[in-house]
Amino acid sequence: MAAQPDLAGAVATVRDRAAALRLGLEVPGADSARRSRDELVRQVDDYLLPRLGRLDAPLLAVVGGSTGAGKSTLVNTLVGAEVSPAGVLRPTTRAPVLLCAPGDERWFADGRVLPGLARSAGPSTSGERSLQLVPHPAVPAGLALLDAPDIDSVVAGNRELAAQLLAAADLWVFVTTAARYADAVPWELLHTAERRGTALAVVCNRVPPPAMREVMDHLGQMLAEGGLTRAALFGVPEVALTGGFIPARAVAPLRDWLLGLAADAAARAEVVRATLDGALRSMSERVPALARAADESSAAAAVLLEDADVLYAAAVRDVDDGVRGGTVLRGEVLARWQEFVGTGELLRGLQSRVGRIRDRVASAFTGRPLPDEEVADAVESSVESLVRAAADRAAERTAEAWRGRPGGAALLGASRTVLAHSSEDFAERLRTEVRAWQGDVLTLVSSQGAQRRTAARMASFGVNGAGLAVMLLVFAQTGGLTGAEVLIAGGTSAVSQKVLEAVFGDGVVRAMATQARHDLMERVEKLLGGEAERFRALVLAGAPDPAAAGALRAAAHELELARRASSEVSRPAVAPAPARPAPPAERPPEPRLSWWRRAFG
Repeated sequence: MAAQPDLAGAVATVRDRAAALRLGLEVPGADSARRSRDELVRQVDDYLLPRLGRLDAPLLAVVGGSTGAGKSTLVNTLVGAEVSPAGVLRPTTRAPVLLCAPGDERWFADGRVLPGLARSAGPSTSGERSLQLVPHPAVPAGLALLDAPDIDSVVAGNRELAAQLLAAADLWVFVTTAARYADAVPWELLHTAERRGTALAVVCNRVPPPAMREVMDHLGQMLAEGGLTRAALFGVPEVALTGGFIPARAVAPLRDWLLGLAADAAARAEVVRATLDGALRSMSERVPALARAADESSAAAAVLLEDADVLYAAAVRDVDDGVRGGTVLRGEVLARWQEFVGTGELLRGLQSRVGRIRDRVASAFTGRPLPDEEVADAVESSVESLVRAAADRAAERTAEAWRGRPGGAALLGASRTVLAHSSEDFAERLRTEVRAWQGDVLTLVSSQGAQRRTAARMASFGVNGAGLAVMLLVFAQTGGLTGAEVLIAGGTSAVSQKVLEAVFGDGVVRAMATQARHDLMERVEKLLGGEAERFRALVLAGAPDPAAAGALRAAAHELELARRASSEVSRPAVAPAPARPAPPAERPPEPRLSWWRRAFG
């Protein structure tokens, strides 16, 4: 199979888009989707791109299996030297050991294969994930053996590394025992290898000689029923070790099979082609599955975002209703405004500025705020109370809504109590905005009073007095007031409105009040939008980009087109299988070699 540039590029595109896929929302199936994404990215990095880059590199056979299956002993026996530690303590193989011919070391030393593992010349003592590289003259050129950690190790890191190594194999030599070949965990990985098209050999170790045929027939039947018809099957009888090695005759069929692969370039190319094509085919299923997971996560994210948007928009409307309905005029504001108007402060400002100068001097000595400042403070406090209450209600309602949504409760997590209220600095930001709004109202009044025909009247009226009157007009929508409040608010606002109209004119007064209310609500919307952003940020940090699913599907489509185009390239001719002598009577029964026979004609 000839590698084409567009195929490697298509694989790289799929890899990059899958790696960038955010699946942080804890929706049903999210854990499985994240594992699938990570496995896909690792397989592309560890196997597909390196193999597409160098199709002539040595065939990598990963020897994996269950705890205590005798993988390391088998590898040592095949090489004829103790190159991988074996023993009774579990787990024995903590760091993978890669054996290759001395002339093939360059293929694995530079990190093109399994780039995430550091290379070492001996067992790692730093705890770093590493690959022990062992060149040995007994390993034939063109073939490398990798002794992997246990697939069911008690150490989670070992299990993850074992699965990663198996995904990077051209050929998986799976080792089990007569006592454990029906365990569930190995079969899960065997089916994974089949789905991904990995070439597979199954070695059943420590089979009691009297039960050899029965065990091998049963295991072969299980493989066939599981759809693993391509797997080559070998049996190794239970025999006493000699110097820590299995007797040569017991592993002869497996050794001969591996040596045959190493000696036949066409056979190796066929294994590589089959595994590579199978891995590429599996992408056509795995990538769309990731895209579906992205769709589901995006749908859940949209619901959570809508909850926050709707509830905080309702909070803005609540504040607007409170402003229009006279809520701000209740209590302190109404009392201070009545006092301000009732004592003649506003009208005295119309008659002379001398009184205001006198009051400021008196205020400086007594420390008591001026009457207009007291009104301004009361307005500030009342607006803050209205907006803060709306913010707290929106936060509580959003947190409550999320608790019943897929992914929502997990996003709230330990921050649930904090998020159910407005943020810690909200009160200070609110105070700053309200004061800025009051300042803008005074600036608006001042700019209107700067016109030549109103300047004289403004000079006697005073900016502060006019500004307060405009503020009161913003809130004096009496729909929310009752009884005496209506009379007071209506009377005081009528007085202020008449005074303002005398200075500015009817149209200008209405325009100033409208602009002031609009400015206030813009500030409120900005503040509550910032509060909603706390919730939005949690969702967006874990949710996929809206275009991610479509981009994945497009990349998968381009990859499939490239794979089909590449598969049309002429395949190398496969040499006929060499004649095999009949095994001696003392050797174990001939293994089932259906995959071998098909590969060699």
